[in-house]
Amino acid sequence: MPTDLTLRAMNAAHRALIRVTRGRYGWSLGTAPALELTTTGRRTGRPRTTMLTSPLRLGEAYVVVASRGGDDHHPAWFCNLRANPEVRVAVGGGPALPYRAGVMPDDERARWWPVITARHRNYARYQRRTARVIPLVVLEPVAGAAVGDAVELPQQPVDVVVEGGVGTGEPGGVHPRRPAERLDFEPGVVGE
Repeated sequence: MPTDLTLRAMNAAHRALIRVTRGRYGWSLGTAPALELTTTGRRTGRPRTTMLTSPLRLGEAYVVVASRGGDDHHPAWFCNLRANPEVRVAVGGGPALPYRAGVMPDDERARWWPVITARHRNYARYQRRTARVIPLVVLEPVAGAAVGDAVELPQQPVDVVVEGGVGTGEPGGVHPRRPAERLDFEPGVVGE
């Protein structure tokens, strides 16, 4: 498993690539768009930002994988969004907009996990490394949110947390949508 230091270095290198190339590189990795996820620290209440890729789009929602490289602990960002699902997401260097995060229910995960692992085999490797079921997290835009609701994320001294950190490993969390509000998860809406 990658160490916290390794994950932090990878995150810093990713941000440096975006900064040095003025956004020409780094906002996608292969076919997966990169996004900047800002959660609220569950213990500190401070903003915590991490770079992630989204291997799947479901309509307007982004799906991210709480893999932490196949570690037996959940990433810190995952534990944070379970405690407070109100997050900010910036895509492609755009403004950070309000989103709501939720863990994809088991039946939906069973449907989409094979799609994700067929396109991004590293996630299948990560799952084989750990006994925990790696959660899929759906990030849905908050209804009515517009660019005017964007928040300029502070550059310093925000703590940057990579897909890492020691989590609780506790099961739980369900996607916040009620069945009547479910998205149409047809294969045709899977992102490019």
